Amino acid sequence: MAAGLRKRGRSGSAAQAAGLCKQWLQRAWQERRLLLREPRYTLLVAACLCLAEVGITFWVIHRVAYTEIDWKAYMAQVEGVINGTYDYTQLQGDTGPLVYPAGFVYIFMGLYYATGRGTDIRMAQNIFAVLYLATLLLVFLIYHQTCKVPPFVFFFMCCASYRVHSIFVLRLFNDPVAMVLLFLSINFLLAQRWGWGCCFFSLAVSVKMNVLLFAPGLLFLLLTQFGFRGALPKLGICAGLQVVLGLPFLLENPIGYLSRSFDLGRQFLFRWTVNWRFLPEALFLHRAFHLALLAAHLTLLLLFALCRWHRTGESILSLLRDPSKRKVPPQPLTPNHIVSTLFTSNFIGICFSRSLHYQFYVWYFHTLPYLLWATPARWLTHLLRLLVLGLIELSWNTYPSTSCSSAALHVCHAVILLQLWLGLQPFPKSTQHSKKAH
Repeated sequence: MAAGLRKRGRSGSAAQAAGLCKQWLQRAWQERRLLLREPRYTLLVAACLCLAEVGITFWVIHRVAYTEIDWKAYMAQVEGVINGTYDYTQLQGDTGPLVYPAGFVYIFMGLYYATGRGTDIRMAQNIFAVLYLATLLLVFLIYHQTCKVPPFVFFFMCCASYRVHSIFVLRLFNDPVAMVLLFLSINFLLAQRWGWGCCFFSLAVSVKMNVLLFAPGLLFLLLTQFGFRGALPKLGICAGLQVVLGLPFLLENPIGYLSRSFDLGRQFLFRWTVNWRFLPEALFLHRAFHLALLAAHLTLLLLFALCRWHRTGESILSLLRDPSKRKVPPQPLTPNHIVSTLFTSNFIGICFSRSLHYQFYVWYFHTLPYLLWATPARWLTHLLRLLVLGLIELSWNTYPSTSCSSAALHVCHAVILLQLWLGLQPFPKSTQHSKKAH
């Protein structure tokens, strides 16, 4: 009798679960239009897309030919360290010297051993496929917390980008490794775990220096949250981790390590540029052009910091004070404030980069939906935003790049910058009202 009751109880609970599942599916079908338009359904749509991406990514691995570009060079450079060479000036690969910081060496040393000294390409592709799915998961968690982007856009961020799949699983570049650590860092920042966020940010920088494009935004957020004195320990985490990771190489040849791994003046080849193909090569290589881009980059960062990111109405120098001693009590940093500041900081750097190569697409690809949809702009409809997204994808998929593809990329970047500038308010209306009342 007891066995019968248990059997009936199990069948009843199973029927109840099936009923709930049926109701949930019916509700999802009834609200299918909202499902694609309302950001509150981000996680549901993300789960479906991630499942689809498992199949798509592994289909790409097995059906599309792998292209060797930098993987063998990475393995040769790491092998030099394994063999006892700690002088960065002596570490070489097929495509040139080692120009990445120490974190790159340690991570790719792990990949060296996991792939049979770099010979098992299929294993490396599978590892990078998992890395790609982890990147999507972290990005979706960010979008879920911001609640700004309609879920239908995520299809274009996932399944529709050939170039990003190629960068991850057909080319095995180090850029995706740096970006997955960066997105992990942002998730910690959104959880108000600033110490861990700075730790993983520094780890991302140690893989590839492009992550420093997010640094102005991070510095602004740290000053906003903690003031100058409070931000120093967090900045100490970033700097200390770089010293610890680079210590074996710093002890051997400090100037060689710093000049190779953090070389801000490295020259890029004109034949690989995606964004400046319409320029004469002589101008592209000219130092004055590089300085003009740097000046424009710094000027726009300053304008955004003064007029868009800083929204209290006080002088920006007030950020140096302890938050409790400011005239205007600081408001808690919202997920959108954090994400908008970081993504915009990175995007401005990309707009004024001396050169963008094809693998650099992942530096900002997953941030584009937020940059396009997070700020209200009546003049930029959903269709126009999708058109911008499509033109950017087309520009990055044009090989070799042409004058038209480079120009189109800059036009799209200009549209996004204009929207960011017009869409963000200088500071909340409540602050303005309180100042008038006073």
